[in-house]
Order: sequence, then structure tokens, then C-alpha cells
Amino acid sequence: MAKITEIAPDLFRITTFVAPFNIQFSQFLLRDDQPLLFHTGPRALLPDVKAAVASLIDPQTLRWIGFSHFESDECATVPEWQQLAPHSEVLCSLVGKMVSVDDCLALRPAKGMVDGEVLETGRYRFRFLSTPHVPHCWEAGLLFEETERTLLCSDLFHQDGDVEAMTESDVIHRCRTTLVGYQQGPLANYVPYCSLTEATLRRLGALQPKRLATMHGSVYVGDGSQALHDLAAVWQEVLSPQS
Repeated sequence: MAKITEIAPDLFRITTFVAPFNIQFSQFLLRDDQPLLFHTGPRALLPDVKAAVASLIDPQTLRWIGFSHFESDECATVPEWQQLAPHSEVLCSLVGKMVSVDDCLALRPAKGMVDGEVLETGRYRFRFLSTPHVPHCWEAGLLFEETERTLLCSDLFHQDGDVEAMTESDVIHRCRTTLVGYQQGPLANYVPYCSLTEATLRRLGALQPKRLATMHGSVYVGDGSQALHDLAAVWQEVLSPQS
């Protein structure tokens, strides 16, 4: 059963722990005039995610379905959500819309966003940030909620285990441990390190987020700018070709 935690006013973390893989999958639901779901989760989790969303809003009123990049845990059940919510639109990067989403995922044309574009859902404002190859994939992008300063950051700050919903403790050690473990197995290099990596993480840090809402692991509450700076150092240490 999914666990629900309000991590900021009107923003809810819906999380399922999948024990065989020692990983949490989180979706984030904004309850506003135009409700927004960020991440859909993989298909196997749809019944639990749907029940959790239904406990917070009428699922048919869902207006926006957002995600970072084309991957199962990000967007696998977009068609099912769009069937359930007849006025919903997919929210993704313009690149994602052009190269994959409109052709093989969304039931209706997606809203392809460009870097810096703002979406207002009622009381809240989401700035779209184009982040190619961060965390991965050409079409990657993130959303920054400007009112409460929450960064919806997809796979950034990935932490394995059934960890607490929110923490004010440094999560960088957990992130490093998870990344080092991945580098020893078949999922090695699932986060690429390229010429865009450090500049993108520093740009995100300049937003000075107060919350870092990651898909896998605890939401970090605190100095998000410093955490992103520290993450850049860890990624360089573990992932760069010189490592």
C-alpha cells in the first residue's frame, strides 16, 4: 500500500517500497485548481497510486501529468491516467514531445515546455527547467515550484532502502553509497556524466530550493543549494571518466 505524506502545502508524496529491489518509488501530487501529478510510477504500482490519488482528489479532475524523461517509473501509465482524467494533458520538455511522447505515449498532444517557461496551477507556479542528460536522457527536465521553493528532481539524490518520507539530515552519504553500489552491477552508469552535468547541477543550486523531492528516497528539507553542490562533487568522483 502506498504511503502519503504532505511534504509542502498541498503537495503530497505518494510512495511505495518495492522490497525485492530495495527501492522506493514516489509520485508527487499537487492539490490545486489544476491538479498536477509528477511521475506516474511503473504499471505494477498503478492500483495503489490510483487509490492514493483518489484519497486526495477526484482523479477525473487531474489536469497535468508531468515527468522528467521517458522511462517506465516516470511515465508508464500516462495512457491510463489520461483515460481516467478526460481533460488531462502531459507536461514534458519540448524535445520529449517532439521525439517520443506525442507519438508513442500520450493520448492527446502534450504540452512541450521550453526552458524557463512557467505553468500556473492556481496558487502555485512551476518553472520548467531543461536538463538534458541530468539525471539522464536527452529530453530530461525538472519542475521547480517557486512559491514554496520545492524542486521536483526525479532521480537526483537517489537513495536505496525504505527510508523516511522527509529528512533534514544530509542525504549525500546515502546517495553516494547507492551510486557506488549501482556502479558494481548491471545498472552501472545509469546516470551519465558529461559536459553538461556540473553546470546543470550548479544552475539548479542557484535556485536555492528548500525541498528536494526525489523519486527514490527521502525528501530533503534544508539547504538545497549546498546539497546540489555536494551532489555534483559526488557524481564527479564516482562517475566521471577520470574516476
